[in-house]
Amino acid sequence: MSEPKGNDNEPHKGDDDPDASDNGKSEGHNKPDKGDNKPAKADKDEREKLLLAKLESLPTRSGCYLFYDKNRACLYVGKAKSLRARVRSYFQENTGDERYFIPILRRLVADLETVVTATEKEAAVLENDLIKKNKPRFNVKLRDDKDFLCLRLDTKKEWPLLETVRRPEEDGARYFGPYHSATSARRTLHLVNKHFQLRTCTDADFAARKRPCLQYQIKRCLAPCVYEVDKGYYDEMVRSVALFLEGRHDELTSSLEDRMRSASRSMEFERAAIYRDQLKAIVAIREAQRVVAIKDVDQDVVGLYREGSIIELELLIVRSGHVKDTLSFSLRGVELPDEEVLSGFLGDYYGTVVDSGNIPDEVLVPLLPDGASGVAEWLTDRRGKKAVILRPQRGPRVDLLKMAADNAQHAFKEKQRAGDDLVARLTDLRDKLRLPSLPRRIECCDISHLGGGDTVGSIVSLLDGAPDKKRYKSYNVKSVSDGDDYGAMYEVLARRFRRGKEALGEKAEDDSEDGEETSEERADEIGGKGKKAKDGDWDLPDLLVVDGGRGQLQVALSAAKDLGLHGLPIVGLAKERETALGEKLVDRVYLPGQKNGIPLRPGSSSLFFLARARDEAHRFANYARERLGKRGRLRSELDDISGLGSAKKTLLRELGSLTAVRAATDAQILAVPGVTKRHLAALRKVIAVPEKVEEGEE
Repeated sequence: MSEPKGNDNEPHKGDDDPDASDNGKSEGHNKPDKGDNKPAKADKDEREKLLLAKLESLPTRSGCYLFYDKNRACLYVGKAKSLRARVRSYFQENTGDERYFIPILRRLVADLETVVTATEKEAAVLENDLIKKNKPRFNVKLRDDKDFLCLRLDTKKEWPLLETVRRPEEDGARYFGPYHSATSARRTLHLVNKHFQLRTCTDADFAARKRPCLQYQIKRCLAPCVYEVDKGYYDEMVRSVALFLEGRHDELTSSLEDRMRSASRSMEFERAAIYRDQLKAIVAIREAQRVVAIKDVDQDVVGLYREGSIIELELLIVRSGHVKDTLSFSLRGVELPDEEVLSGFLGDYYGTVVDSGNIPDEVLVPLLPDGASGVAEWLTDRRGKKAVILRPQRGPRVDLLKMAADNAQHAFKEKQRAGDDLVARLTDLRDKLRLPSLPRRIECCDISHLGGGDTVGSIVSLLDGAPDKKRYKSYNVKSVSDGDDYGAMYEVLARRFRRGKEALGEKAEDDSEDGEETSEERADEIGGKGKKAKDGDWDLPDLLVVDGGRGQLQVALSAAKDLGLHGLPIVGLAKERETALGEKLVDRVYLPGQKNGIPLRPGSSSLFFLARARDEAHRFANYARERLGKRGRLRSELDDISGLGSAKKTLLRELGSLTAVRAATDAQILAVPGVTKRHLAALRKVIAVPEKVEEGEE
């Protein structure tokens, strides 16, 4: 093993000793003296010696390793069958190793730690725990927890239901998925509800229901909340749903055929018709699935396609020889070798995304990751029966791998093509509106009210043309008179701009505090975003659109100017309207300092982004206004009384109405279960004792 070259590890000036550069500036020198860099160089040399000493003393046993930077931030967590061979390989030169990860690691790593385990399986489990705990910068992160939906079936309940959830938990319930889109998950849920008659209401609605709902009327629920239902028949439906979602269609078809014949012999023709419809639904689904093998083995097949630091992973979910579903994962800025990408994928996907009941018999991979046998043992323990990780060399499994690889390449090309098209359209919009930069983030503001009341404002956000709902904001307008759209827009935008200006100030402070971090180090961060990316909900957009013409545009410009935001691109989008002759005018974009608007052709790429932002803002503003109005209509005088707590609902439920509460005596109020003298005292501060009671007492 050779010592890492100094050029690879040499930090920029001031990286290790910010005080040295500060001293140079305070004395007015353009360049620090040669002696100023001695402490930094000494620290660097000391770190290298310590690192080399640790590399020499690494054990040959299995375990996990952690790489740290000079600030003790975790860079990467990995596992190895032999810690000595694996960790030292990152720092060996002249071996023909061209992995993307190596140059970055050599430059950033300042320390390492190892944890020895007894077996490879323990190393796989420990690696997963360490990644969750340390959140390393370079480890594979498949997704945000909210990206995928799963279906949950809790068989421990007396009357189970199928529901959508975001995060599977170890609660004993069955989880199916994840589904690559919310639409796919809800389509499956709709299909189950249509043919298998499980209840759809929540536990609270189920307990409080007094009469059957519409689902019972259209024969999609047996209404166990109200009627006596055959528990054995309901449990049969639950088992059928589980088989259906697991993709075990052969077993389910055979069972349904037996039940249908049995129901027909018993002259239960309505029940037999239900089984018949379920069989038809299963046949229709199977016809849409491709047969890839004739064997009763469940398989997950991983395909990988890579161009530089961009990776596309495609997962074929094969159940009983049929492709049940496909999942696609895009990873950007990945500097890890393919083997470690696969290792991270397997740990993340089967450790946090997939329920233990959905782990297959076989996982087919194009490359065997380090510690594959340990990962297989871990999967076996999670599943409760044997699971293996294979890299096939011949036979039908190789065909499956080729199919997965082809799908991964196709998905990569499609997303790349979509990205290129997106950049072209954004460039066209930038040129037409004469914007200083590409408008990747667009925000749009709209005002909604009902007859001048319930005035609300909405600001929606689009990122690369797609709604970014985490940044949607709604504002209840209170400082202007009813019907004053201009005043309402000024208030909403002023509040939005004020928060954006504060975010700019915080970011400037962070940049000054992190001044010792070089621009090269920032550019190397995965995703191209800094530490504040998660906290950037209030960052100002690349383009702000207001719904309206010159008047609304002037209001937005005034709000920005009053807060000192002179460089923020703002435009107005006037809606399409008809002339007196019935002729339609195209949408126009109004720019600051320009009298006439720019017409945009219907169907043009430029109008697509602006119109989508405007429509989303209009929809979200109406939704916020309806929610505000509903809250006001359902609000009673009791809601404004502090000190009542849950007694508010109890009083209305027991006495029947607010009028009855007003007319109730102290004794009648105290007779309500759960209402105490403290509640009565709070109530009497607002609602006085009825007059007739006062006269009787006199």
